Amino acid sequence: MLYRTLKRLIDRGQTAGMSEKLDVFYAADKLTQEEYTALLELLAQRKV
Repeated sequence: MLYRTLKRLIDRGQTAGMSEKLDVFYAADKLTQEEYTALLELLAQRKV
């Protein structure tokens, strides 16, 4: 559920502070390694 919400936010361009949020969710064990990596890649694509 969290993954889908974060993905939707990135898709909509609401990326302010997203990298830090992803780090916190990953550190708190709310995202898996695969989800975290996928969201970071998506975020990097949006910033290009």
